[in-house]
Amino acid sequence: MRICHVSPHLPPDQAANALLPAQLGAWMAARGDQVTFVAHPPGQRGSKPLGQRPKEAAPAAGPRSGNPPTSDIAWIPRRAPAGSLKRFMRFDAWELAGRVGRALDRLAANADLLHLHSNGLIIEVAAAWAARHRRPYVLTLYGTEIWHYRRRLVIDPFTRAYRHAAVVTFYSERLRERAAEVGLDRSNLTVTYPPVSETFTPHEDDDRRALRAALGIAEPLIVLNVKRLHPLAGQRFLIEAFAGLVRGRSDVRLIICGAGDLRQTLEAQARALGIDRAITFSGLVDNAQIAKYMAAADVFVLPSLLEALPTVAVEALASGTPVISADHPGGVELARIFGDDIAVVPRENVEALQSALAGFLRAPRRTRPETAAKLTEHFRPPAVLSAFEAVYTRALAS
Repeated sequence: MRICHVSPHLPPDQAANALLPAQLGAWMAARGDQVTFVAHPPGQRGSKPLGQRPKEAAPAAGPRSGNPPTSDIAWIPRRAPAGSLKRFMRFDAWELAGRVGRALDRLAANADLLHLHSNGLIIEVAAAWAARHRRPYVLTLYGTEIWHYRRRLVIDPFTRAYRHAAVVTFYSERLRERAAEVGLDRSNLTVTYPPVSETFTPHEDDDRRALRAALGIAEPLIVLNVKRLHPLAGQRFLIEAFAGLVRGRSDVRLIICGAGDLRQTLEAQARALGIDRAITFSGLVDNAQIAKYMAAADVFVLPSLLEALPTVAVEALASGTPVISADHPGGVELARIFGDDIAVVPRENVEALQSALAGFLRAPRRTRPETAAKLTEHFRPPAVLSAFEAVYTRALAS
């Protein structure tokens, strides 16, 4: 099969719509399929452009290589900053559309199928290109496109891209339900959960102690959060809840992995609460290091205000670590799947979050065997690849 992935992100950006296209490309290239990419350059703080970043950060697109040859990937510059004259006059949109079209002429001219990820101008232009060239395409939606959907009155390229896709896949059941609620019901809709690699796996107690030592963590108990430092991620509520728990004790550390504009604000909050010595802000961390933190942790906390299906929470479960989640749609759905290994608390409720944290730290435990079975059934790479193979077959037959 010849397939072209179009996405606003690729690794080392840490986002669902960066990881999934890279993973699918790597799996399919490894079996001999021809895979190409069209994407924006890395945009998250700490990321480096192709040629200056570690090899493990690049998506595999060649059948014999862990990295894509530069001829198999086209980096499309992002739009001009909001408020600039170029953005106001939409000159940048026309320029970007031309770049996307030329990249697809080069990389997707012989493609059997396009796989478009998320939304934005790059996706809308790719959908129009596919329609013009009579190429079927799959559209995968991750969350914000549907949670914040508003149909435009005159020109609505996203809705057109959605309606014309051969198959639309959603990151969660609740996201698909929300699409119907906002008037986007249609045929050929399916849910494909995010893949969680075997890098995330349970460890025995001795191995976990060794991991803590290797990571430089002296405390025997670890609370972990992995998320971009953004208001919607809710780390401020976690820090406040942790402060109420940690005063007077020295056996627990909170580790927050992620980069973002809120770092200084969150560090200041920790200092003001007098708990800065019990918190580690690790910054942007690669997946191999994240897997070590996940296995070493005693509880993973995701206090986000909105999530469709949080991959990081599933990675924690795959590492044997129970999860506390806010009652966003993704957390509620994961609790339905994994039962007691997910504790759900009300969003922005510091008292409830602190109580749940205290319970897990009072009697630390690992996840149940049933959780491993659910992971194999829905989230491990063979299951996800099989699901997308079925999606591609359906799209090619449409």
